[in-house]
Amino acid sequence: MSLDLDLALALPGFALEARFVAAGAVTALFGRSGAGKTVLTRLLAGHLRPDRGHIRLGARVLVDTGARIFVPPHRRRIGTVFQDGRLFPHLTVRGNLLYGGWFNRGAAGPKLDEIVDLLGIESLLARHPGGLSGGEKQRVAIGRALLAAPALLVLDEPLAALDAPRKAEILPYLELLRDRLNLPMVYVSHALDEVVRLADTLVLLEAGRVRAAGPIGEIMTRLDLGPGPGTGRTEAGAVLAARVETIDRSYGLATLSFPGGSLRVPAAGLEPGQALRLHIRARDVAIALGPPRDVSILNALPVTIAEMAEDAGAVELRLVLGPQLLVARITRLSAEALSLRPGLVVHALIKSVAFDRGVGAGVS
Repeated sequence: MSLDLDLALALPGFALEARFVAAGAVTALFGRSGAGKTVLTRLLAGHLRPDRGHIRLGARVLVDTGARIFVPPHRRRIGTVFQDGRLFPHLTVRGNLLYGGWFNRGAAGPKLDEIVDLLGIESLLARHPGGLSGGEKQRVAIGRALLAAPALLVLDEPLAALDAPRKAEILPYLELLRDRLNLPMVYVSHALDEVVRLADTLVLLEAGRVRAAGPIGEIMTRLDLGPGPGTGRTEAGAVLAARVETIDRSYGLATLSFPGGSLRVPAAGLEPGQALRLHIRARDVAIALGPPRDVSILNALPVTIAEMAEDAGAVELRLVLGPQLLVARITRLSAEALSLRPGLVVHALIKSVAFDRGVGAGVS
């Protein structure tokens, strides 16, 4: 289900003009504090009225100022999960979950048992929120929102108040929601690692404007959107969907395949057939003019240089790998010594890669 948004709103001290169309399962609104993420979510939920514009969710028109359409919040079927959970302290976990079900108004949606199983919260049902960890509270809050049978789920910085172990606990559940439920989600964050792991579409916000929007793999490899104080993006990098093809138990290595190539990585925690999302950072890609010899790096992929850009004394390269894109960040001295230029076929040496599913691996 697509989300089509074109809005303008002037507030005291802040103006928003945002336009994008997203068709993936998870759309990430990404940017630093003050970029306009919260204003956009309030417009989506109907708690703010735009000065002009429209919001369309699939075939439903939620807002169209030209046609004088404004669907009130309670009729939009938009569920929201905030960073603090906002559970009712006097109700048990079961009571909090059932409260969400009271608002589905007969709409088709997941059942209590399904959500309890999906989020792994069966052992929590008789407990009260005061006795739950931060990660447990967020899982219950997500379950309550899902049981209201929303047409769109908005997760507004749901991990911002959690420490690293609790984030690692809840991220796999967010992946399950993405992969198993046919439910569009808007994920609000200023944490790039969360966005890379979860999102299909990335909307990059800066000072109330959409600086870029599109498939996350495309946006993350754009050289014109390099590090900037406004966006919060620390560096370019590739995002690839891959699958575990084989496990070599004798060396403890797994072969991951993706359109355009394959990688060998440490096999710890991986199983044949497992789907993964890979994040290959620009700083973890080196360049060789030909197939490398006598080096410890396991992965060398033939690529074509599509684009080059200088940034703070370094050079970033956009590399074509079959239907995929990679980015490398090297010194200007290295780029000149190798006489690199667009159109040149080189080898990308992958030094390390980050996985989803809570697994990280070096591949040197």
